[in-house]
Amino acid sequence: MLSHHAGNLAKRCIPVKQFARSLYRLSATEDEPANKRLETAQDWTEFQMDRIQRTTLVKLMEQYGSTQTRENTWTLRDSLRRPPAEATLSALLATGAHFGHAASIMNPNFMPYAYGVRAGITIIDMDRTLPLLRRAVNLVRSVAHNRGQIVFVGTRPDIRPVVEKAARRVGRQGYHVGERWLPGTLTNKFQMFGEDTVTKNKVVPDLVILLNPLANMNAIRECAVEHVPTIGIIDSNADPRLVMYPIPANDESTRTAELIAGILSVAAREGVAIRQQALHTPDLWEIDERMKKTIQADLPDIDLDADEESSPDSRSQRRPPQKPDGHGWDY
Repeated sequence: MLSHHAGNLAKRCIPVKQFARSLYRLSATEDEPANKRLETAQDWTEFQMDRIQRTTLVKLMEQYGSTQTRENTWTLRDSLRRPPAEATLSALLATGAHFGHAASIMNPNFMPYAYGVRAGITIIDMDRTLPLLRRAVNLVRSVAHNRGQIVFVGTRPDIRPVVEKAARRVGRQGYHVGERWLPGTLTNKFQMFGEDTVTKNKVVPDLVILLNPLANMNAIRECAVEHVPTIGIIDSNADPRLVMYPIPANDESTRTAELIAGILSVAAREGVAIRQQALHTPDLWEIDERMKKTIQADLPDIDLDADEESSPDSRSQRRPPQKPDGHGWDY
């Protein structure tokens, strides 16, 4: 029995010379026509052998190849209008988020987020960026779920459409600042908006997202005074302690800003949708109350509350436990 299996295995195996010849045919570039005509029986036999060798070689080598396919490969897309819902390393690398500034101007506090130096440029470690981005996504989703107001700040001309689109995607809870941040917007709000507006409306936001923090230091200071949490894209020349939730990435890349702002705005939209779904989904207590009101309207002579109080279960719950002789317990 063992010799029979060994013989079948030997028939299916390719000799070393044929394996080397097949590998050479796959790697060599010969100017042979793809639709070569098979004129003789020998040509047909060689064609069959070549096809068998190629199939066997592919099956033998496919376990050593990559698992990346066209479906799971990140492709460049319109991140401004159709941002992805999840962040991946390939998406961040494709947008150039790993490129920092010159190594000579790197902030010493940015050292934990630096992967190395290439051609005098600091390379940002995306393995550190991705967890911080996911933390920011969870924060934005939670703030939006609790009716919080979110402000996107991007004062550079190329990222003004980004913050505008992100705020529009959030909905009524989203705002944006595309021009210069006016000093005193938060700290001097009574003079900026008027006393009536401040007393009737909510002026101080619950979260501020800055796409270019170094150009908006006034906004960062005012948020610190008013105790407003901040999320910012921090490049290698900035101190990560400027904002409360830093995202180490390239702050000069428009595609990086589109990707990060799109992911955060999608998370905010998800938080709003979760809250709206919870409002339209009554719990079991509300359903029980509605059924009780409906039955009471159909049968006005029956008091459901009185029936519940007079039920044996309710009486047994209110009555203290008794001894077998009828007397109470001795305490």
